[in-house]
Amino acid sequence: MNIRSIITLSISALALNIFCAVPGDADITLTLPAGFKSETVVQSLGNNRHLVVNTNGDIYVKLSNLKNGKGIIVLRKMDGVYKQLNAFCNYGGTGIAIGNGYLYASSNTTVYRYKFNANNEVADPEKPEVIVSGLIDQGQHNTKSLALDNKGNIYVTIGAPSNACQTTDRTPGSPGQDPCPLLEKAGGIWQFKVNKLNQGYKEGIRFATGIRNIVGIDWNENDGELYAMQHGRDQLGDIAPDIYSKEQSAELPAEEFLLVKKNSDFGWPYCYYDHLQKKKLLGPEYGGDGKQVGRCSGKSLPIMGFPGHWAPNALQFYSGKMFPARYKNGAFIAFHGSWNRAPLKQAGYFVVFVPFEKGKPKGSYEIFANGFTGKESIAGSGQAKYRPCGLAEMPDGSLLISDDKEGRIWRISY
Repeated sequence: MNIRSIITLSISALALNIFCAVPGDADITLTLPAGFKSETVVQSLGNNRHLVVNTNGDIYVKLSNLKNGKGIIVLRKMDGVYKQLNAFCNYGGTGIAIGNGYLYASSNTTVYRYKFNANNEVADPEKPEVIVSGLIDQGQHNTKSLALDNKGNIYVTIGAPSNACQTTDRTPGSPGQDPCPLLEKAGGIWQFKVNKLNQGYKEGIRFATGIRNIVGIDWNENDGELYAMQHGRDQLGDIAPDIYSKEQSAELPAEEFLLVKKNSDFGWPYCYYDHLQKKKLLGPEYGGDGKQVGRCSGKSLPIMGFPGHWAPNALQFYSGKMFPARYKNGAFIAFHGSWNRAPLKQAGYFVVFVPFEKGKPKGSYEIFANGFTGKESIAGSGQAKYRPCGLAEMPDGSLLISDDKEGRIWRISY
């Protein structure tokens, strides 16, 4: 081989290495605060929902739909890049958590656990233990997100398979059921024992109720409290066009940031939160007129309200040391993005940060990571390039963001 051929091959290899180091980064640039940067962990994994990171840096990703027959993918950094180490479990879903020497994961009906071995890897991925089974799954709002506290409990979100518990769902003129029968087994957060096998509804505690649908949930170790993000109801303008304009229906009701105490009742389906009036109001299916509080006066209020239909899918309290001090103990929230804000622009599709002080938000929220849609404006969620879904903190204090449309994962560092 002559020297010219060697040089040509060397240049080609260098170009290949440069491309492989940042796969796909040229197609989109995230907007971040000064001093932060993003890099791609993996370009296209699957329908990534929530993800968690083990103490050794391994990333466990829960897929909503199986990929090659598997629903959990394990990534490990090898030779400077993340590669798939393993894939297991024969169910889709959203929930995943790590604690007490176990990996916990959920389908839409069941919560499983997998014990870690001495090498900090799942010991027997084909034989999980069942923690909880028999949870309601009726298609709508069926994700079972998970959170662990430091008191031996696991919290499971059970969304209500309805918009507002009408006799005929999402139908103008159909009355709301009163009482709503769905609240018996859905529309709230259930608490189970983390080390007890084969539990069901009768062994669990309905920890909080009156919650239409929660996907983002996290236990705040600093404050010792459970927090969650509620997806507010839809279609106020369709159900009651004489009360709500289309513009009002696009903005209302709020997506709610909840501090969840035992026996909290946030009012669904009878009530919704109006972040503009800062009140819980009676829903139109139950005689509300857009101003009436009525029976909602005693319901638990959110600690913060966001514009309607942004779809908060992940909540992560930051405990690391990499980011500046103001981020410590604050909350990151991944918004999946709207589909029903017309005639206003679709919105969400970003990650926000909420500063915290003494267990409550300090000031307003701020957009932390943006640019996921790849466009200035989109008419519908299907036009978004990526849709943020999961958040996780790495051992070094960097932040992971997952996308469930193309299957991409970013690492944000400072």
